[in-house]
Amino acid sequence: MKSPYFHSLLAEVYIMAISLVIHSLQNPNSPDTIFAPILALSLFVLSASIMGYLFLGRPFQLYLDGHKKEAVAFFAKTVIGFALITVVVYAVVRIWG
Repeated sequence: MKSPYFHSLLAEVYIMAISLVIHSLQNPNSPDTIFAPILALSLFVLSASIMGYLFLGRPFQLYLDGHKKEAVAFFAKTVIGFALITVVVYAVVRIWG
């Protein structure tokens, strides 16, 4: 997993998986309880942790190993790759949505 573009793809796959799970669990007749905000915050923290690892894990390791330019390049490529995937997904939604 040393490709920034693979990290970008994994981030998008994670977002799609979470979205599918949330969509499939929606029940409009369910009452609001204390568990809804607990679940929302837990999912937010989990997502932040996973995205932090995918976007910053390898660059941070490279930086600590003294490869500062490679760390910045890896991070930039990951962000650019994710941005391109996001644009493609947006275009698909606009065309087929």
